[in-house]
Amino acid sequence: MRNYSSLSAAAPRSIGWIPQVVTSLVGGLAIFNILLVAAFIGWDTHYTGRIYPGISVAGVDLSGLEPAEAAVLLEQRMDFPKRGRILFKDGEKIWLASPSQVGFFLDPQATAMEAYRLGRQGNPISRVAAQFDAWYTGTQLPPLYVFDERPAQAFLGGIASQNDVPTVDASLSVDGVDVVVRPGQVGRSLDIPATLDLLREHLQTLRDGEIPLVIEETPPVILDVDEQAELARQILSEPLVLNLPDSKEGDPGPWKFEPDVLAQMLTIERVAAPEGDHYQVGLQAEQLRSFLEGLAPQLLRYRQNARFIFNDDTRQLEVIEPAVVGRELDVGSTIRSINEKLLAGDHNISLDVATYEPEVGDDATGEQLGITELVSSHTSYFYGSSNPRAQNIATASSRFHGLLVPPGATFSMGSVLGDVSLDTGYAEALIIFGNRTIQGVGGGVCQVSTTLFRTVFFGGFPIVERYPHAYRVSYYELKADGGYNTQLAGLDATVFVPLVDFKFINDSPNWLLMETYVNPTARTLTWKFYSTGDGRSVEWSSSGLQNIEEAPPPVYEENPDLAKGEVKQVDWEVEGADVTVTRTVTRDGQVLYEDTISTHYLPWQAVYQYGPGTKDMPPDEDKDKKKDDD
Repeated sequence: MRNYSSLSAAAPRSIGWIPQVVTSLVGGLAIFNILLVAAFIGWDTHYTGRIYPGISVAGVDLSGLEPAEAAVLLEQRMDFPKRGRILFKDGEKIWLASPSQVGFFLDPQATAMEAYRLGRQGNPISRVAAQFDAWYTGTQLPPLYVFDERPAQAFLGGIASQNDVPTVDASLSVDGVDVVVRPGQVGRSLDIPATLDLLREHLQTLRDGEIPLVIEETPPVILDVDEQAELARQILSEPLVLNLPDSKEGDPGPWKFEPDVLAQMLTIERVAAPEGDHYQVGLQAEQLRSFLEGLAPQLLRYRQNARFIFNDDTRQLEVIEPAVVGRELDVGSTIRSINEKLLAGDHNISLDVATYEPEVGDDATGEQLGITELVSSHTSYFYGSSNPRAQNIATASSRFHGLLVPPGATFSMGSVLGDVSLDTGYAEALIIFGNRTIQGVGGGVCQVSTTLFRTVFFGGFPIVERYPHAYRVSYYELKADGGYNTQLAGLDATVFVPLVDFKFINDSPNWLLMETYVNPTARTLTWKFYSTGDGRSVEWSSSGLQNIEEAPPPVYEENPDLAKGEVKQVDWEVEGADVTVTRTVTRDGQVLYEDTISTHYLPWQAVYQYGPGTKDMPPDEDKDKKKDDD
């Protein structure tokens, strides 16, 4: 049996000292804490308002300094903004500036306050840790700088104003006959934002340094114009001569433009193209157009069929006037041709002329044209006509001699007759104008139109347009023996270009040849139609003069151009009347067509003119009437 008593008695004696030890430890720890707190309070009190030890900014020790003192020290020691050097460079060009000139400044107050706040922020433990680290190992803080970009932008703007180069396209101009070349220029401009990025990055190093300027280069659209300049010089190197191709004697030209004239016409135009803009050298189209359009009427030549007469003996056609090839200046094509050939070095250039071959050439035969016989003819008489009237009849009828009318064509007498004037061979003779018979250019032309009308009428061709005279003209009722045939009344036609015309249709399948013959001595005009007869025949009748009206009493007019006592009759009285002529054209017993030609002739009064002061003028019509009554 074991003995536990000794053990029980001994145990209380062995643990009795533990509370004493614990009490001692607790008491010692309390004392240590008190002492530690007292030391911390003393430390913190010592550095109240001052920077904790071990704190530096960029190597400047600020330990124990008040923020204001630290700011002064930092400003003294950290002078990079003032002493630093920033070199801006573009090739060989340099611009030097201090950091402060470009807006880079130290903020000493903010930096000192940042150092002062170290160890004073956060919870107590973090504050103590920060203070301990600074005291034990040292803490380096970065300086606080301010970069105001506005001065930097202004500084770089000044560089740009000196250094930027505008983009200039090459250009050409003309001085007299000299071609002046202005070379192109590549544009250069300072990229201020990109350069600021480089400057901002470098200033963070707080070291002197070089900043390459960021330059943007803009090449011109047109850099080189040497080729165009050479073309311009080539154009002005010698006179330009324009020629009419295949010119004949009497044709106009050539036309010569000296270099000084070409220089005034030279154009240098900028042309946009997918491969790039360029200059185009040539002569101004509008100036060329103005010249050529003024020239065009001189060169215009209408195509004309050959003119023939029908030899009644050989029954063959004989050329009396060669065919004419039509010609017209193509202005637009000529302008292009001139510029193209000038650029190719050619200074002797032909005008671009369009030609039109006539329908009937000189080698045409009667068989080809269907001209084999006389199909209609008429002769009119103009006994008593003055020589100027006879001249006008010959001049007008000559326009139609040898003329061809195509099958199926409507023939216009006015289009062939053309201008009736003194310049075209006509003289002054009596004409009907308004309600008077007066002296006028072309008197007698209606003898020609009347003769043509009757040749058409009796030949059985359709009449499209015909106008009668205002009153009966005695010439148109003359017979071969000099007497009058009133059955011819109503078979006259007047033409007054361009208002009044005579037209008919060649409704045959063959060409129609006209021949006109004037016998000035016999005072006759004969008009002939040659073609191939188709068997048509003409029957016609006239109503004769109906509804006859007496002529009004004569009129007497004073004419200051006449001498005293001189009396001159200038118009003659004619009775008015109505006439109706009918025509029936048949072939092989079939009626081709019928037409009726109605004419109303006005009564016409005699007109006398007398010189001023002529006795018994104007006559006393009442007195004369009384004598007649007696």
